[in-house]
Amino acid sequence: MKIPLSKFPVAIGPLLMFFVCVTGCGTMNTPRLLVFESDGCSSFPDGTRSEPVLWRDECVVHDYAYWKGGTWKERRNADRKLRDGIRRKGKPVIAQLVYLGVRVGGTPWLPTPWRWGFGWYEFPRGYRLLSLDEWRMIKKATPLPISEK
Repeated sequence: MKIPLSKFPVAIGPLLMFFVCVTGCGTMNTPRLLVFESDGCSSFPDGTRSEPVLWRDECVVHDYAYWKGGTWKERRNADRKLRDGIRRKGKPVIAQLVYLGVRVGGTPWLPTPWRWGFGWYEFPRGYRLLSLDEWRMIKKATPLPISEK
């Protein structure tokens, strides 16, 4: 079956415009960054009943990494550091559950408040290397050093 060329602009035009907007809208604007805040382990306990904040510090460091965003490798490393920190607290099963949860739920492509790069107003931000100007903004927004173990 042959489709006449005159039909292509009607069918492809809206899709092309959508693609251009999704991939290019907002990329020329100056990035804006929220002040860093952490709620600990978000939708997961910060520890056990007997030790209610056992791995909270690991979650705060993880939140900081997610807030600033970056590359796919940086996200993977942040997730591994969270898992390994909870393991070091003697909770290997919980560590693996948390790891699986952040790997699935932390994607930058979902409009969740805990996504990778959630500190930036821009959405979707995706994975990308932070620019020098973005690093300056990050340092200005976090006057207290956050230890990235």
